[in-house]
Amino acid sequence: MCAFVVRYSHTMFEQISTIDKVFFANNISIMIKAGLPLREAAATLQEQTKSKVFKKILEDIIKRLDNGESLADSLVRHPRSFSPLFVNIIRVGEASGTLEENLKYLAIQLEKSYDLHRKVKGAMIYPLLVLTSTFVLGGALAVFILPKLLPLFKSFDVQLPLPTKILIWITETIQNHGFLIFGGLIIFIILFTFLSRLKPIKKFNHKILLRIPLFGRISRSNNLAQFCRTLGVLLKSGIPIVQGLEITSQTLKNMSYKEAIVEASNKVQRGKPISDHLKIKNFLFPITVSKMIQVGEKTGNLEQTMFYLAEFYEKEIDNVTKNLSNILEPILLIVIGLVVGFIAIAIILPIYKLTGGFQ
Repeated sequence: MCAFVVRYSHTMFEQISTIDKVFFANNISIMIKAGLPLREAAATLQEQTKSKVFKKILEDIIKRLDNGESLADSLVRHPRSFSPLFVNIIRVGEASGTLEENLKYLAIQLEKSYDLHRKVKGAMIYPLLVLTSTFVLGGALAVFILPKLLPLFKSFDVQLPLPTKILIWITETIQNHGFLIFGGLIIFIILFTFLSRLKPIKKFNHKILLRIPLFGRISRSNNLAQFCRTLGVLLKSGIPIVQGLEITSQTLKNMSYKEAIVEASNKVQRGKPISDHLKIKNFLFPITVSKMIQVGEKTGNLEQTMFYLAEFYEKEIDNVTKNLSNILEPILLIVIGLVVGFIAIAIILPIYKLTGGFQ
């Protein structure tokens, strides 16, 4: 018993990847459909997985199943690996006898969320890589090349142009206070990371993110797709609308969307339709979304409406991320051109003035 407690306290803080969760939901669903008991399905999965963390979690789940606990109660012991969405869909499936179907819906939802996250993350890599390379190149010039040219510029018996004076000042500042600047930058990043986790600042940052051109559009589409698909899966698996909205709000990353869904849940609890609340939040939820949800509520086909909207916004993210490099390329070229052009002008102008003086 003591050994079990130690193992449990160790595994509850460990986390498995989204791929492992998809593997779990998909394979358990297939094995249950094939007639395999749940306990044997989990044991088979434990033999197949290569992840040590996942093996330990499955070992704990098997022991709990042997002790008479349900699968949902076994999973809730590992909150870092299995979200409330995951646990509640399985709980409803066990209660209604539709565990196999609910696991299948869950696997599809996880795959879609993973694809969305991967596309958005991949779209951000290109601009960050180009901008980082530009600043690294500028820093290398300021540290290694320009200090060798400074004595030459200072020896010129001419009035140095403004770009050259600015470049000299930047180079000397880096030479004299480089370590302080670097240390200050590290402290600023750490402080910013810490403060951005505080709820008021996090909320403000998320609001700003939604209003940034292009990236705001990606963020809105991402949150809308996540909201629609998650709620659709929850409704399809048999979870009531109020509870579905509460669980959905926990899966969303953006605080503005999270709060809007919590407010919608409270309104629905008082007997009002979701669409009435979403109409008010027209910046977060375009009129198309509220209108289609209204139609879904009236026809009793809300879950299918949510799936349709989810697919629409997933395709929009796909289109935007595919074209992102083409959209940002001119802007990035302008930024690089300005940096390189400034350095070139700052170096060439004093030389040009000096040669003019000789003539």
